[in-house]
Amino acid sequence: MGASTVTGLSPTSLRWYGAAPSTERNFSMALPDAQARRGQLYCPRGVYFDDNYLLVCDSGNHRLLVWKIGDELPSSHSEADFVIGQPDFETEGAKLLHLPTGVTMHQGRLLVADAWHHRILIWSKMPEHNQPPDFIIGQDSLEQSEPNRGAAVCDSSLYWPYGLAFVEDRLYIADTGNRRVVYLDHFSKRDLSGRVKFDGLLGQDNFACAEDNRGAIGASSFRWAHDICASGETLFIADAGNHRVLGFPREKPEAIAANLLLGQCDFASWEEYPYRPQSASVLRFPYGVSYDDGVLAVADTANNRVLLFEHLPCQGVALPAQAVIGQPDFEKNGENNWKEVTDKSLCWPYGLHLHKGKLAIADSGNNRVLVFSI
Repeated sequence: MGASTVTGLSPTSLRWYGAAPSTERNFSMALPDAQARRGQLYCPRGVYFDDNYLLVCDSGNHRLLVWKIGDELPSSHSEADFVIGQPDFETEGAKLLHLPTGVTMHQGRLLVADAWHHRILIWSKMPEHNQPPDFIIGQDSLEQSEPNRGAAVCDSSLYWPYGLAFVEDRLYIADTGNRRVVYLDHFSKRDLSGRVKFDGLLGQDNFACAEDNRGAIGASSFRWAHDICASGETLFIADAGNHRVLGFPREKPEAIAANLLLGQCDFASWEEYPYRPQSASVLRFPYGVSYDDGVLAVADTANNRVLLFEHLPCQGVALPAQAVIGQPDFEKNGENNWKEVTDKSLCWPYGLHLHKGKLAIADSGNNRVLVFSI
């Protein structure tokens, strides 16, 4: 990777879904038509793809759009094959989903972080019509939608779960509003009341606690835990509210403090630097992380860029990125470079996903998803 660009990146290696790059100067978000449509996105916040599907959390339209994948990703501007969360492509408003933000698949199952309903929805296989989920984590029924079930935080409740990820067969959930990350080893196992109980947590002393930064920021606390991914050695957690990414030893991370830190100079710092030149080791509200084949991608959301870190060590502090997407260099941070929307500019990139040398970015402020070859 070069100092400020991604090796092999070119306009021909990019595709987009939703709004196309504009030839007009645009210094702010380009809103889509008021009417929801099959081929458009409104503030997408989550994206996932594998060899079979491209999934986009079309968060502003409260739905999940699904593209079927053949030998390669669908072409730019192709329309989604079906929608989940709405009865059709033109219906909008919070129904089954309310601001979905995270999505993944595991062993054929589909999981969606239904953030503002404070729950995770799970289908045993990919649905092709608007059918209810087979499992719910965080609520007792589809009719419930209160934070922490309308009661105190506990070992089966959620409050704004924004991100989720599997590490082997363990499901991690960024329980953002409760300032913690919880995990399940057997999410289909229920207690006598029918609730799914978490097997463990990071970021709090116990399941009854939800204090901001555990009372004092450190190597094992969160302000807004927002997304999760893992390498063979490290569990990465995007702690967006503290403007950092923490890296925990993958084996028993709940018992050990983080020993890798991106975005801050030490584990006691949570500085934001909005009005000065940025650098390769500074983060502002990193909302998304994804890892694949030696590369960690971080959505440095408020800096309107994605940083790429190659072959990170298992420990270290304020480690610099090797490459940037969305800005001409590591010092710039303007929305769409304070110029027109292009096929390389970003405006509040949110979720992202790496898979087999391709990086999909939910370019939320531009109402589109971009795909780069790396």
